[in-house]
Amino acid sequence: MKELLGTGVALVTPFTSEKNIDFDALDRLVNYQIDNGIDYLVVLGTTGETATLSKDEQQQVRDKIIEINNGRLPLVVGIGGNNTKGVVAELESYDLSNFSAVLSVSPYYNKPTQEGIYEHFKAIAEASPLPVILYNVLPRTGSNVEPKTVYRIALECKNIVAIKEASGDFEQALELLRIMPRDFMIISGEDKTALSLTLAGGSGVISVLGQGLPKEFSTLIDLGLKNRSKEAFDIFYSLMPAVDLIFEEGNPAGIKALLNNLKICGLEVRLPLVAASSDLRLKIDNFVKSFKS
Repeated sequence: MKELLGTGVALVTPFTSEKNIDFDALDRLVNYQIDNGIDYLVVLGTTGETATLSKDEQQQVRDKIIEINNGRLPLVVGIGGNNTKGVVAELESYDLSNFSAVLSVSPYYNKPTQEGIYEHFKAIAEASPLPVILYNVLPRTGSNVEPKTVYRIALECKNIVAIKEASGDFEQALELLRIMPRDFMIISGEDKTALSLTLAGGSGVISVLGQGLPKEFSTLIDLGLKNRSKEAFDIFYSLMPAVDLIFEEGNPAGIKALLNNLKICGLEVRLPLVAASSDLRLKIDNFVKSFKS
């Protein structure tokens, strides 16, 4: 899975002012990533507001990104949920031939035990025709996937090859690096600690900010993979204000405000999310002016 080494981005789903999918903006967004050094694209993750897209819309987004990408970058598709049977049915019914891997979030809301989490991913591993990246994002799911459970899953489910670790606990991420087999990829799911985790031995990041500043973010992760920490942190420190800004009012409202400033897509999100406030937009505009100057 070396093609998933480096910087992936969790793509937003652009909307028109009527809250329909903006396919022209999606074209600009994908090409912006490809033209600026991103290593792979993640389709229909949390940042893509997948929970508010109908099944038909999800298929339209998948098809459009496949068409725009045209085989230029590896694609990862988000297929997950808190209904194991439903996730398995999706894996068995979709044409996944244009994707390199599946990103599957740990079950949310249900708050399963560690045994339940293990059985969930065991079922996914058996159903998936592609390698699977386990997605641990405790602040959104309410249920942490503990390192010992990740180790068990990796040992017994051979096509689960990586974890996107976004628990918010950097010590837990380091524990994963310590105990996991060397060929199991630890991918950061948090922009703020992505470089530190990469320098510690991680495989890079699936980023939100990276799609707004792809050249800079992919460069700092590449430097991290090469253990050139001084150069990498110089870039990271210049990006730190943007990391805080894009999450100030939630994701993806903040990154859409940044992308709007760059004239790539609009501000629109779907309820229950709301667009970035005028105050946040002004702060992001000021950051971009100072960063680009």
